[in-house]
Amino acid sequence: MQPEIKIVPAPWTLHGDGVVMIVHFSEAFVRRHGFLADFQRDGYRGYVGTVMLVDYHTSGVGPYRELLFIPGVFKLGGQTTFSISKIYVSSSDSVWNGIENWGIPKELADFNITTLPNGTRVFEVSRAGRPFFSARVKPWSFRFPVSTSLLPAFQVMQQNRGNLLLTKPEATGKGRLASLSQVVIDPVYFPDLRQGIILSTIAVQDFTMTFPVPTYV
Repeated sequence: MQPEIKIVPAPWTLHGDGVVMIVHFSEAFVRRHGFLADFQRDGYRGYVGTVMLVDYHTSGVGPYRELLFIPGVFKLGGQTTFSISKIYVSSSDSVWNGIENWGIPKELADFNITTLPNGTRVFEVSRAGRPFFSARVKPWSFRFPVSTSLLPAFQVMQQNRGNLLLTKPEATGKGRLASLSQVVIDPVYFPDLRQGIILSTIAVQDFTMTFPVPTYV
């Protein structure tokens, strides 16, 4: 018998740590391997996308982990926005609420995060016992403040039941530049970020993020 889903409407406040990889992908790669939904195809504009690994210590539905892919910038519903085309989380509660609250197309996966003595964090993601993503991230620089206020136009648009939902998350934390190594990805499950140009890898620590109630566009 499956446990009952915990229903938690927006807004959510989340705390945790994570890794943000800023990546430029070619349009051809995104259209072939970026898992674009039908509503995203015509609106895709490109530029710079991101891959994120997040370890939420607290959220509306408790701790969970996350791997997501944003291909780049989109023009959707008359708005210039980002949009998530592939995302995995470690919690069924997060899957259900992510879809219902914000139209985020979350799927369930298993995560393992290990911190080595030298500060390197090893991320491993799998489904049904089959690993499809692994990477090592080692922070190396001084700490600096990171905030979505530095990107005043940061917003994410998704679709649920034919409706476009626009969400403007807010986040603050501390970042460090990091090195990325030993990346292994099965492109059947997730876009291979090694096919893009990785512009920067930032390890974000002790962040607070608010995901507000979305606007219907």
